Amino acid sequence: MTPESLIVETFRLSPLQKAALARLNLHTILDLLYYFPTRYSSISEIKNISELIIGEKAVIYGQISNLKTAKGFKSKMTYAEATIEDRTGKIKTIWFRQPYIAKMFGEGDLVKLSGTVSDKNGAKYLSNPEIEKTKDLPIDAGNSLFKNTDQIGAVSYPVYPETQGITSKWIYHAIDKIIKNGTIEAIVDPIPQEILEKYHLPALKTALVWVHMPKEESHGLIARKRFAFEEIFFIQLLRQKAKKEYEKNKSFFVHAKEEDVNDFISRFPFRPTDAQNKAIEDIYKDLRSEKPMLRLLEGDVGSGKTFVAAAIAYALTQERTQGEFTKLQTAYMAPTEILATQLFENFIKYFSHLPVTIGLVTGSGCKKFPSKVDPTGWTNISKTQLMKWVGGGEVDILVGTHAIIQKSVNFKNLAFAIIDEQHRFGTAQRMKLVKKGQPVPHFLSMTATPIPRTLALTIYGDLDLTLLDAMPPGRKPVITDIIYAKNRDQMYEDIRKELKTGRQAYVICPRIDEPDPEKEMALQAKSVKEEAKRLKKNIFQEYEIDILHGKMTPKEKESIMASFEKKEIDILCATSVVEVGVNVPNATIIIIEGAERFGLAQLHQLRGRVIRSNHQAYCYLLTESFGQKTKDRLHALKTAKNGFELAEMDLALRGAGELGGKKQWGVSDLGMEAIKNLKMVEAARFEAKEMLKKNPSLKKYPLILAKLEGKETVSHFE
Repeated sequence: MTPESLIVETFRLSPLQKAALARLNLHTILDLLYYFPTRYSSISEIKNISELIIGEKAVIYGQISNLKTAKGFKSKMTYAEATIEDRTGKIKTIWFRQPYIAKMFGEGDLVKLSGTVSDKNGAKYLSNPEIEKTKDLPIDAGNSLFKNTDQIGAVSYPVYPETQGITSKWIYHAIDKIIKNGTIEAIVDPIPQEILEKYHLPALKTALVWVHMPKEESHGLIARKRFAFEEIFFIQLLRQKAKKEYEKNKSFFVHAKEEDVNDFISRFPFRPTDAQNKAIEDIYKDLRSEKPMLRLLEGDVGSGKTFVAAAIAYALTQERTQGEFTKLQTAYMAPTEILATQLFENFIKYFSHLPVTIGLVTGSGCKKFPSKVDPTGWTNISKTQLMKWVGGGEVDILVGTHAIIQKSVNFKNLAFAIIDEQHRFGTAQRMKLVKKGQPVPHFLSMTATPIPRTLALTIYGDLDLTLLDAMPPGRKPVITDIIYAKNRDQMYEDIRKELKTGRQAYVICPRIDEPDPEKEMALQAKSVKEEAKRLKKNIFQEYEIDILHGKMTPKEKESIMASFEKKEIDILCATSVVEVGVNVPNATIIIIEGAERFGLAQLHQLRGRVIRSNHQAYCYLLTESFGQKTKDRLHALKTAKNGFELAEMDLALRGAGELGGKKQWGVSDLGMEAIKNLKMVEAARFEAKEMLKKNPSLKKYPLILAKLEGKETVSHFE
């Protein structure tokens, strides 16, 4: 057995187990060794059934009965259910989409379960718990669970992520066999010894034993710290290496006369904040250098990022390419058609006094400003014609969705590429935009999604970071309240008072359609369509109510938003499709149903829809959950002064396995836990920069180079 040996050739596996390992992306022995426990379960975690609290994770022991499989009448989703009983009570247990569980156990079996306590109409149940047979039931926490304490500590044992066909127990015994076989002796540590010693990190072989089989609690923590550092270090190497490669390209030199820019800014009906002025100044410095700009502009909802982008785009419209009359071009890519259309309309307002041509390209069609018929307005044109003008350099600013990166879109002098809410685009999409010009364009990424500084330094390590940490003067903080069922009627009366003054409201629901009553209980939630009917029939009969959701066609969405902006609609029931970019200053109320089902960053984005004027705004967070974790999260939204503070609070509140890093950021949950530690991130970043400074090609570090080449590329610009 070697680290490169295939698991399927080393262990005797059933077809179900082979499929499960493939789903987990575990192919070699080394893959298995790097499949770390999510936690270490302790005897002290055991709860009596009568003590279970909704929303908390718990370990229980009991006798299983009433095993059966069932299928949803409409959804056709199959599931297993059972009753677990200990000396203090009973609890129902459901395994959604796992009917096979009912066949793995028999009536009366003694079992151990680990899972989250959920509720449906006040009745507690365990949802999708980990389950395994046990020989006896512990009487109390003083009973040892371990008979063979030479393999693993007597107070804890590893718990691995499971999938249908592979249990945590199987993974533990497989890794136990690998370690006892001495296979880890053949693994060479890619991290240089001097770095390990500098930060007091264990060597790879030691860390692998400690992370899977800790004799003491500290062993597991130290091993996880080492692997977290390793992951962040390699991400930083990828980012910094990509940045150096991108900066080798030539870009456009932009003179950007200060007096011209000040004249443009002075036309706005407000004074820029100090943060906006500083951001514009930083970006102009980049444009005047010989290297292409790589910058992330992070600002709270309503902090004025679009204004900054417009000021920079203005400078480019005044610039000419050497020896030609053609102006430099700007491309602005937005994640949704609603946002792209609004940006197009905003840029028309900003540039209507100038001889500037602005185009819009989306999946629904193309527009151009100014129109030949009406110089003060825009006109619909064919994509072929718009692309001809873009390619000839006659369109100065092109706004669009991902349609902007299609092969048919070619620029003559693309000097400035802007991506709004860049985490919504894949790496390949971002690369397509920045590679549409030669010389390469200056790149500005913008986001209103609250990102902790440590995460920004890691994920966007190849970008210089600029923060817009101030709001335009006169903006009042949103009054945010957490609302439970008993307070609904009073909330509706408060909203009615605001509506009577002429204001408008959003009602956000997690679903579009009413859920199937046969579906899993954990996903019951209000729907846009039914909530709109209920509000119209029972609550706000005198007001116009309409709906907006992602399944509508772009034209339908555009029509609804236009009616809402014209105040033809008083209350808009919508999904989180309004999360990004929707701008209706008169809408000052937002109700978020099932608030516990949204992430804090998403809730903050949704709340940002009502910070668009100097009127007092209100956000109502409705929840059916009484768990302490939910209360803490929603309270954080209520008390955080801004998105940056909220992001840090969100990171601190979440635990391993809850961060969703691999899916959203390309970082494992172990790495996301490390990102809570600013010193570790800064240390990994420093060491990566130093290594590349001394040896840019990394040829002196063949193990690192091999690991980087084999690692999935998460760089923005490779």
